Amino acid sequence: MNALHTMMHRLHNTDLGILFLRIALGVVFLHAGWLKVGDMTPVLAGFGSLGIPVWLSYFVAYAELVAGVALLLCIFVRYFGIVLAVIMFVAAVKVHFANGFGLQGSGYEYTFVLFFGSLAMVTFGSGKYSLAALLRKK
Repeated sequence: MNALHTMMHRLHNTDLGILFLRIALGVVFLHAGWLKVGDMTPVLAGFGSLGIPVWLSYFVAYAELVAGVALLLCIFVRYFGIVLAVIMFVAAVKVHFANGFGLQGSGYEYTFVLFFGSLAMVTFGSGKYSLAALLRKK
C-alpha cells in the first residue's frame, strides 16, 4: 500500500492533468462543431424548434468548432471555456434537463460533464504544457 501511495505522489502533475482535460474537451467540441457546420439543416431545425434564432445556431456551431481547435492548440482557453460553458448550460436547460439525468434518455449527463469541464478550463487556464505558456516565455 505504501508503494502505491509513493507512486501516486510521483505521478502528481497538475499541468499534465490540465493537458489531458484540454485534449478531451478539444476533441469533443471540435467533433461536435465539425458535425454541425458540415450539415446545418438539422441544427437549424433543432434550434428553430426551441425558438432559438438562426444566427445563434451558426454561432454555436462555429464556436464549438473554433473552441475545439483553440483548446487543442492551447490558446485563449479561458475565454473559450466561458463560451463553451454558456453553450452547455443552455443546452442542458433548454434541451436535456426535462429528460432527467441519464444519457440513455437524452438527459443532461453529457452536457453536465462538458459544462463543468469547460468551467475547469476557465479556472485552470491552459497550463504549463501549452502554446500559450510557450508564448508567455518569449
